[in-house]
Amino acid sequence: MMAFYRHSSDMLTERRGILGMIFKSLDQSEHGFRVVRRGRRLCRITRQRLSRWVFVLALLFLIYFVVSGVQMLFHDNLEDSISLSQEVQEQLLGYNAPKPPKSKNRRQHSPCEVGLVKSVDNLVEPKDLMKFTQFSLEYIEKEEILPDNYFEPRFGGHQTLPEREKSFYARNQTLHCGFVNGPPGYSSIGFDLNEKDKAYMYTCKVVVSSCIFGSSDFLRRPTRRLISEYSKKNVCFVMFVDEQTLLKLSLEGNTPDDDGYVGLWKIIVVRNLPYKDMRKTGKVPKFLPHRLFPSSRYSIWLDSKMRLQSDPMLIIEYFLWRTKSEYAISNHYDRHCVWEELFLKVPL
Repeated sequence: MMAFYRHSSDMLTERRGILGMIFKSLDQSEHGFRVVRRGRRLCRITRQRLSRWVFVLALLFLIYFVVSGVQMLFHDNLEDSISLSQEVQEQLLGYNAPKPPKSKNRRQHSPCEVGLVKSVDNLVEPKDLMKFTQFSLEYIEKEEILPDNYFEPRFGGHQTLPEREKSFYARNQTLHCGFVNGPPGYSSIGFDLNEKDKAYMYTCKVVVSSCIFGSSDFLRRPTRRLISEYSKKNVCFVMFVDEQTLLKLSLEGNTPDDDGYVGLWKIIVVRNLPYKDMRKTGKVPKFLPHRLFPSSRYSIWLDSKMRLQSDPMLIIEYFLWRTKSEYAISNHYDRHCVWEELFLKVPL
């Protein structure tokens, strides 16, 4: 090992001597001087470019700090104006205006236990269930206008304040309840349905309905194995969508079959939506199932973000028949007071 190492060092010394002589001769030649000069020029050019890049970066940092300072100043002024408006609101209304809720992680909730019966086989509708106040309602289908008056058709019609106050009483009357058409020659008020779909909806006795407008959600099918054969044959599962949502569902692989079904859902397309706000349009099938399904005895509204995992007839038996109730609504997980919900919606 030592011999090999020494031998290598001797050869390295000789090689260095030879290379040194070659470079020395090159330095003395004209070509060698050109190589050295070009190297110096490249160093000068590199230094100039480096100084330019440093200047550009410094300028960008300066602009960033200036913009950040302006945004912080604007944010402080905005917070001052918001706090001032809250103080004015408290003085005018005479109560402490609720502050917008702070951002926090959503709570995780587990489903609650509901004592549903095991099967629909022995279900019988109670005969003494209809012990409520009996009255008859008629709906305004068309509005007329006086000559030389400006008129704009509205889905809900042009209800006056006294008419609205009277509509709260349970008595025989004719009232505004959506689907109010204008005089002949005026445009449609919206929520247009196919005549074939209307005929199907008129046959429904028990309905589970939901809606997706504006491609705001994806389709959640009811859990088929938890739905009885009786409900599959006698309950209408209707999903209202607009054309935009229908296209999205098709792209996701949920194309309706020849009869318009995707799983248990009967897909009904709504054209000419009555409102630009999709949430407001969604209130039509949510609050007016008695107008959309005039022959139905029971209807269940299902939010599009929920999946039906129980038989609808078992739900009706538990919440209506067993308690002899006319109406049932699910309780909120976190809020149990209308005023709490109102205070959260006011800042929005």
